[in-house]
Amino acid sequence: MEFYCPPCETAMCQECTSGEHGEHPTVPLRDVVEQHKASLQDQLDVAKKRLPEIDAALHMLSEILQQLTNQKSLIEDDIHTTFDELQKTLNVRKSVLLMELEVNYGLKQKVLQAQLDTLLQGQEGINSSCNFTEQALNHGTEAEVLLVKKQMGERLMELASQELPLHPKENNQLDFLVETEGLKKSIHNLGTIVTTNAVASETVATGESLRHCVVGVPTSITITTKDKDGELCKMGNALITTEISPPDNSRDIGEILDNKNGTYEYIFTAAKEGTFNLSLRLYNQHIKGSPFRIKAIKSIDACPKSDGTKKRLKSPGSGHIKQRAIKRPASMYSSGRRKENPIEDDLIFRIGTKGRNKGEFTNLQGVAASSLGKVLIADSNNQCVQMFSNDGQFKSRFGVRGRTPGQLQRPTGVAVHPNGDIIVADYDNKWVSIFSSEGKFKNKIGSGKLMGPKGVAVDKNGHIIVVDNKACCVFIFQVNGKLVTKFGNRGNGDKQFAGPHFAAVNNNNEIIVTDFHNHSVKVFNTEGEFLLKFGSNGEGNGQFNAPTGVSVDANGNIIVADWGNSRIQVCGEYITTAVCFVSQLTSLHPKN
Repeated sequence: MEFYCPPCETAMCQECTSGEHGEHPTVPLRDVVEQHKASLQDQLDVAKKRLPEIDAALHMLSEILQQLTNQKSLIEDDIHTTFDELQKTLNVRKSVLLMELEVNYGLKQKVLQAQLDTLLQGQEGINSSCNFTEQALNHGTEAEVLLVKKQMGERLMELASQELPLHPKENNQLDFLVETEGLKKSIHNLGTIVTTNAVASETVATGESLRHCVVGVPTSITITTKDKDGELCKMGNALITTEISPPDNSRDIGEILDNKNGTYEYIFTAAKEGTFNLSLRLYNQHIKGSPFRIKAIKSIDACPKSDGTKKRLKSPGSGHIKQRAIKRPASMYSSGRRKENPIEDDLIFRIGTKGRNKGEFTNLQGVAASSLGKVLIADSNNQCVQMFSNDGQFKSRFGVRGRTPGQLQRPTGVAVHPNGDIIVADYDNKWVSIFSSEGKFKNKIGSGKLMGPKGVAVDKNGHIIVVDNKACCVFIFQVNGKLVTKFGNRGNGDKQFAGPHFAAVNNNNEIIVTDFHNHSVKVFNTEGEFLLKFGSNGEGNGQFNAPTGVSVDANGNIIVADWGNSRIQVCGEYITTAVCFVSQLTSLHPKN
């Protein structure tokens, strides 16, 4: 083997150079060996460079597996300890009840037995005296009768008038009242194994605030957790940690709000101008794009004017911020003609702040307006509905946390019936509650049918429309709870949903539903027949990224909360145009 055939990439002897390789160019083997050695060495070096990376990954996975095993053992111990303590508590309660039974029985038994003994003694005295007297009367001599009369007359009179305890001085009541259904339900729901399949390598963060923010203004970033296949995790409770460096660039480390649907809001406030790094970690691993480099400035540029000058953002209450309308691109639904009235995003006022007190919110979701001049807010994590006047003044609130009728566990959607009743979708209680206009509980509907009611609306017939997020369908009920119709199922077809959120009713009594994961808005009639849909996944005008809230204004325009794109879009006659909110507003990620 002294020769090499490059086309065949093989070594050969001299005889083969004139044989099967006769027409191929050949070179001495020794001339190409060094070249191949160098190439092979390069490939070997490249392959070896992966070893430290693999070693690090193996070490990390081993640690995670060990931590998982340790955590499993700890939870097993906690479960055993919890139920052992419950068993001890049950045994103590059992002993207490038996002791109380014995004491109460003893007291009653003592009274009744004493009364019984007294009556027996009285009975015996009367019987003996009467028998003796009867014997004398029937068989005694005249002298004996006179003697008995003298001896027994007064005795018989005493016995006849003797006071005896003829009426019971105690009763026989000893009952054991026990309510086990509630305890059984509590035991059935006792404890939850909390986990999620989220991984850092697929989890993403979105929002304008990943690039810039305003000093002194709360800034919001949305974190969407995904599993190893890139699918959205629909459960909360993931462990997310944050770090800002240098630390003096933030007023505090910020706060993570768990939306319980696989998404999280990270809210922080920059303390001074400058550029800083924000690290977002999931289970101590950087998510996609982390760390992020963010620039904090003292003000945000509004829409640029034609002469190149820039309008500066004013604080709420110091004046309105106006923006020129964005011309809609022509589409199959539109002639592209310019509208007579430009669309503006004038900030009139803001309602509420973060907190637990009256007029404060913690994860507000549903919004509705009543004909009585009230604005109603479904405050999900505060388990209540709050009422404000049309000028934003707090009026009242109602709702108590709980899982019985009249209580709220996770209110998400709110609507007002023409009769003044307030309709509230309770996601965790899996029913819809109906309250009076003053907040007094009247009825609940949908129990046993609904899996996860998210949004509610009322059509022109007074029927209650319920968007079931978990079941991926829409229910229509009468006010008394009778089911009128139901439509939709899980999927991406025209008549299907993938995480529907909220609904609204237009002037034609058509039902408009936002389809979260299908990134579209769909329109149905009141019989559940599909009419049309608009929107697709994207950031352009008329496109959506996970739409949530929807409403219809007095002119019939459809207003959609484009949650993933951090904006509001206004759709007239099913034609979508974008309203470009300034960054201070778009960074808040509108829910409804």
